[in-house]
Amino acid sequence: MLLALLLAHAGSLSAFEATLAAQDSATAALGQWCEARHLADPATIKAAQVKGEDTMPPPDLDETLKLSEDQEPAYRHVRLSCGGKVLSEAHNWYARQRLTPAMNQTLDTTDTPFGKVAGPLGFTRERLGAVRGAAPGCPRDTVLSHRALLRLPDGSPLALVVECYTPAVIGK
Repeated sequence: MLLALLLAHAGSLSAFEATLAAQDSATAALGQWCEARHLADPATIKAAQVKGEDTMPPPDLDETLKLSEDQEPAYRHVRLSCGGKVLSEAHNWYARQRLTPAMNQTLDTTDTPFGKVAGPLGFTRERLGAVRGAAPGCPRDTVLSHRALLRLPDGSPLALVVECYTPAVIGK
């Protein structure tokens, strides 16, 4: 019985990973997952900003985002939820100057996820790493961690994200 339960959760995690791999936006993948699993109707992803729990940026962040000396990366730490269930916690360092002023305003003042706000720019996702379990900066109960670079169509880096997926994505 326990083995069957563990295998079912492993299968769900593999299915979730496939959903993530099929999308450039984790927000879109979470929305698709939420809808397919009937977690909420409508399957709307909300981003609740987390204040006071910032994670140190990677030491190579300026180089990764190709920021000049006079450019500072912006940081957004959010919990993404659907139907009241927190599906992921995300750390997002991004190049504000590569977004429109309206996009920056939306990110600063609303619960709209980054992927939804920046989606019109047509970014692509380059997965840098994935770990089953918690990566550095993720909560202990994380079931899957992703590190990815979001790039604009011209190849310019837009954002570095660390995503920490909670047990709620596999129904725990």
